[in-house]
Amino acid sequence: MSTEPVSARGGPLLDVRNLHVEFRTREGVARAVNGVDYAVDAGETLAVLGESGSGKSVTAQAIMGILDSPPGFVTQGQVLFHGEDLLKFGTEQRRKVRGARMAMIFQDALSALNPVLNVGEQLGEMFTVHRGLSRKDARAKAVELMERVRIPAAKERVRSYPHQFSGGMRQRVMIAMAMALEPELIIADEPTTALDVTVQAQVMDLLAELQREYNMGLILITHDLGVVADVADKIAVMYAGRIVETSPVHDIYRAPAHPYTKGLLDSIPRVDQKGQELYAIKGLPPNLLHIPPGCAFHPRCPLAQDICRTKIPPLYRVSEVRASACHFWKECIGDDRPAADKT
Repeated sequence: MSTEPVSARGGPLLDVRNLHVEFRTREGVARAVNGVDYAVDAGETLAVLGESGSGKSVTAQAIMGILDSPPGFVTQGQVLFHGEDLLKFGTEQRRKVRGARMAMIFQDALSALNPVLNVGEQLGEMFTVHRGLSRKDARAKAVELMERVRIPAAKERVRSYPHQFSGGMRQRVMIAMAMALEPELIIADEPTTALDVTVQAQVMDLLAELQREYNMGLILITHDLGVVADVADKIAVMYAGRIVETSPVHDIYRAPAHPYTKGLLDSIPRVDQKGQELYAIKGLPPNLLHIPPGCAFHPRCPLAQDICRTKIPPLYRVSEVRASACHFWKECIGDDRPAADKT
């Protein structure tokens, strides 16, 4: 069985290789990202899943070059965008890439938007800084963007402040801001957090529509497997700063190859299980200052054995398009082949 990490290497839009990020605190060094590999092509959606603290957002911040440093430091790896390593770019080079070629939608729109500037000024700033437009022309562009993301009465509301919008409308403003310069890649960090189910669906539909129109790559960060079923092409599941499973979206729902992924799927409410107790993964995610030896998931894993407590599992090749960091992925996926055959 091959133990080589599985990742696309055919010139993708974005190729993250062996990325490591740590936070140096008074309590010690927190290893937030521990060798992450993933790739995204133009027009493709990658969903990055995991509980809070799994390293999803920290990876995105490292890609965007907005990691707070100190205390955060990228200690190893590459972030290749069109084959160029962004980690080697200077401050000014990174600034030219951000916004113009890749952009990020943050999870808390109210905190991400400036409360003392109206939305027209904030949207227009993208055009004055990157395109050199006048304030008048930038405001006209802002109105166009607001209309594009279906904010009603955009000409009147362009002078409104963030607190005057509903949560769903603020998120549309954030999408408009990310789309302003028609970037090639967008990272959406929990874009439907705190929105009701109907508004969540509207926001996801809008993102999918804009992606098709502009052929953008999209990285969708979420903890909710239910959100990504209809929009993602492939999924990367993270736990304790590592990728523990990668798969095309439908394969992972049909037969998860890692116990953690299976636990996430089992915890989704289902209409055919009305009245039954909702499943929850036992225990808590590990303290990143003291990640357990071996497989970090072993204290919570129903399949854990001695090897799991001592040996970190590589990403085993499950198929040509799937991989799992589990010594016992065959048992998880439902294969009755003896465990000895795969270790």
